[in-house]
Amino acid sequence: MRRVLRGVAFALPVIAALLFLGNESRWVKPADVPPFLLAHRGVHQTFDTQDLRNDTCTAARIHAPTHTLIENTLPSMRAAFDAGADMVELDVHPTRDGAFAVFHDWTLDCRTEARGVVRDHTLAQLQSLDVGHGYTADGGRSYPLRGKGIGLMPSLSQVLDAFPSQRFLIHMKSRDAQEGRLLARHLAALDADALGRLLVYGSDEPVGALRQALPAIRVAPRGALVQCLLRYEALGWSGHVPEACRAGLMLVPANVAPWLWGWPHRLQKRLAAVGTQLVVVGPYAGGDFNSGIDSSEALAQLPAGYHGGLWTNRIERIGPLVRQRKLD
Repeated sequence: MRRVLRGVAFALPVIAALLFLGNESRWVKPADVPPFLLAHRGVHQTFDTQDLRNDTCTAARIHAPTHTLIENTLPSMRAAFDAGADMVELDVHPTRDGAFAVFHDWTLDCRTEARGVVRDHTLAQLQSLDVGHGYTADGGRSYPLRGKGIGLMPSLSQVLDAFPSQRFLIHMKSRDAQEGRLLARHLAALDADALGRLLVYGSDEPVGALRQALPAIRVAPRGALVQCLLRYEALGWSGHVPEACRAGLMLVPANVAPWLWGWPHRLQKRLAAVGTQLVVVGPYAGGDFNSGIDSSEALAQLPAGYHGGLWTNRIERIGPLVRQRKLD
């Protein structure tokens, strides 16, 4: 028994040392490239995030505007790419006539002058609306963007035509598998290069149906995003990248990232080898992944040489800071 205990006592430090060495990041030379910037909603009006619920009208609680850009519009996306975005996130809804409209909310009530569910309208009806109608920073005393968003709701086809060489993260908002099959039909005409610039995420039902109908598209079902983190934390010590983490996206809250095996450079290398983009989002505090790396303070918390992805709601601020950091 003593011999067994001595063997265990000897083996444990050796195992611990091997785990440490196999997951230590400092000996992995990071690529000499800046971080990958993912602009959530493009350049948009920011808003107070306190006590947000799923049905909160965020347009009714914006901060005082410093620009007139409106999320999910072509000018917003163009400004995001000009600010340094490598990828822009957008939201889509199927329309009554079989197109896909690019718009954040499930209903029209908050941001436009119309009422009702987005998918109950035709594309022509949606494109006649003012997507800046409902924005206010003073409780409804003034509406600084009213009249400035008329006709600015694009279709997904218009977005892809306007930015033929740019990358997009497409968010499907429903749990409808038929939506995934419809999106597959829309994207099936794209060539391999164009498909390779797209990544689709959302609920498991539509994203799973999309992948089944169009296997070439990269997807990140919501269930896989959670499973990826949990399974990597359980198995990543061995260097193994779970299936849920392959050929997709790993979203990592900034306050969780330091606890992941191989963080940051070795983890980034492992994920890149299986075709997955690592993206750090804002700290997890019991909510979802809407918070981002949105300030110079948040950017400064990342390790030196970090070259993975950053999810930001303030690309107009973070893009120039990242460029300056690279020059320095």
